[in-house]
Amino acid sequence: MGAADQGLSEDDVRAFREALAAGRKPKVVFTAAAGQIAGQVGQVVELTDPAESDEFVVVRFGRDELPFSPADVAVAPRGAGRKTVEPQPEPQPEPEPAAAPAEPEFVLDRVPAPRPAPREESRVETVEAAKPARRATKVAKPKGPAGLTVTLAYADGEWTVAAQQGSKALAKPYVVKPAEALRMVALVDVPGVHEAVEQILAAERAEAEQQAEKLRAELAEIEARLADLREAN
Repeated sequence: MGAADQGLSEDDVRAFREALAAGRKPKVVFTAAAGQIAGQVGQVVELTDPAESDEFVVVRFGRDELPFSPADVAVAPRGAGRKTVEPQPEPQPEPEPAAAPAEPEFVLDRVPAPRPAPREESRVETVEAAKPARRATKVAKPKGPAGLTVTLAYADGEWTVAAQQGSKALAKPYVVKPAEALRMVALVDVPGVHEAVEQILAAERAEAEQQAEKLRAELAEIEARLADLREAN
């Protein structure tokens, strides 16, 4: 595995902070972990707090400035530049070869009996040379945008929603209310999914009711004790 596939080390991050403080913008190359843009080159414009997010390396790529993790980028080698796809020259049609003269075809014509010494008469047929077919020009198909994935998940008593495009996370998982999760699932007509969500909500509702009954019983016991203490005074 080459250095360009290993991402940034702690020493690289420390060197980038010193370079940014000096007004320079170090170049980086995207690794295979970055997905479709692997091998492209960008410039580091900012390093945010790594304690707040793993994607604290802000890279300028084209007109965009996007956050990446240290595993997504590596120190660009000297002389590296942004890869560009050079247009392929359109193949020129080959010159048409000159038509070769057709060989004459001789046909013997029959002559009437009274004529003496019939002579052979020639008849020349011209053959048109077939023109070579021109080569079709291949047109490269433009790449479409990366796929978008929106995930609704339930774990540890919480519903979360996350969004990801390609290999980049657009929105990290954030908590939503159970009612909002049920509305989201209602939009998707998939057998079994809506029933599974309702079962989870029913289990949570039953657990919440048990806790409420327990708290009511404890509260009634405390109020009764407080009433006894008041009567004693």
